[in-house]
Amino acid sequence: MNVDLCFVPVTHQTETKLPAVSGSSGRLVVERTVEEKGEPQYPGRVFEDPKRDYAAVMAEFVAVSSNSEPRKAKEEKPDSIKAQKQALSQTEKQLRDERRTVREQRKQENEAWKQLKAERKAQQQRQQDEQWRTLRQQRRKTLEKRKQEDEQWRQKRFNLRQRWSQLPIVTAWIAVLVIVDNCSRQCLGLPLFVAGSRVTAEMVVAALRDLLPPELQFLISDRGIHFTAKVFQELAQTRKFIHVLTARHRPQSNGIAERFVRTLKEWLRDKSWQNDQQLAELLTEFLAQYNDRPHQGIDGLSPNEFASRICLTSS
Repeated sequence: MNVDLCFVPVTHQTETKLPAVSGSSGRLVVERTVEEKGEPQYPGRVFEDPKRDYAAVMAEFVAVSSNSEPRKAKEEKPDSIKAQKQALSQTEKQLRDERRTVREQRKQENEAWKQLKAERKAQQQRQQDEQWRTLRQQRRKTLEKRKQEDEQWRQKRFNLRQRWSQLPIVTAWIAVLVIVDNCSRQCLGLPLFVAGSRVTAEMVVAALRDLLPPELQFLISDRGIHFTAKVFQELAQTRKFIHVLTARHRPQSNGIAERFVRTLKEWLRDKSWQNDQQLAELLTEFLAQYNDRPHQGIDGLSPNEFASRICLTSS
C-alpha cells in the first residue's frame, strides 16, 4: 500500500487554481521548490534490478533507509508563502523609506527655491540676468527629473501590488488521506480531516485502521511527521506489516501515491465546493470513477477489475 496526505482549500471556485501544497514537514508549504540538480545515491536504487525478489528488495530498502543520516534542521523554503510575504514586506518598507527620504529632500529644495525667489523679489530685481536664468533652468531640470522619479516609483509600487495579488490567499485547508494499492492501483478510500494543517498522527492512524486490508505486508509512505510518529509505528507492530519510508527529498520513491494526488487534483480543478460536506461528496464520486476506469499501468484494466483478477488467481 502507498499512503500520502494532500491538502486542498476548504472552499474552491472553478476559476481558481488549486495550489500545490506540502504538509509532510508538519507545516504547510505552498508551491514546493524545484529539487536540487544532481543525482544523489538514494536508497531506492535497490529497485533498479527488476529480476530481484520483491520481498527481498523491500527488506533491503528498509534496512538501507533505516541507516540513513538523521534529519537535519529544516530551513525555511525560499518560495514558501511566509518567506514570500516577508520578502515583499521588506521590499515595501524599503520603497516606503526611500520615498519618505525623497520627499524630505524635495521639501528642503522647495524651501530653498522659495527663499531665493523671495530674496530676488525683495531686491526688486526685474531684469533676467545670466545667473537667474541659470537657476531657473536648473529648477526646470529638477522638476522634470522629479516627474521621471515619480513615474518610476509608481511603477515599482504597481509591481509590488501585483506580486502581492499573486500570492495564494487560502488560509483554511482540508487534509485528505490517500490510500492506494501498490499492485492494483485501487484506491481504498479518501478520508478527509477538517483539522487541515492541524491533522494529527492519531487521526491518520484511526482512519488507516478501518481501511487497511488484514493481509497487508508493506506500507509505503514519506517521512512526514504523521507517518514517523510513535503511534504509527505501533500500528505497524499491531497489524504486522513493514512500514517502508521513502528516501528524503525523493517524492518519486512514493510515486504511486504522488501520481494519484496529481490525478485527484486535476479532477478537482474544475469542481467547486463551499464546505467539507460538498468536498466529501466529490471525493466519493471521484473514488468510484477512478477505481472503475481503465488504467494504463495495469494493462488497460480498471483497478477494481485488476483487483478482482488477483483475488481469483490467488484463490
